[in-house]
Amino acid sequence: MNIVREALAGTQESSDLMVKIAPADGELEIVIHSEVIKQFGEQIRQVVDETLRAMDVRQGLIIVEDKGALDCVIRARLQSAVIRASDSQQIDWSKMS
Repeated sequence: MNIVREALAGTQESSDLMVKIAPADGELEIVIHSEVIKQFGEQIRQVVDETLRAMDVRQGLIIVEDKGALDCVIRARLQSAVIRASDSQQIDWSKMS
């Protein structure tokens, strides 16, 4: 998916996260801020990377501000933000897990 505009998904509430996405030329930059980064930073990064790979996102600025969200919440918020930021008219729902 091609990121063409800025988008947000999520909240700053406990057990949730905010995902901010913006276009960026030629590169994919992922920034993760989390209250539980020392304990779960690798798992958060893995879920973000897998989700972006499944959605074929190859460029853009992705900022994740985590407040202790579960993997399924991370995935859902990221998918929502990517769909909002993309120019895709048709969504391949089989890639969403």
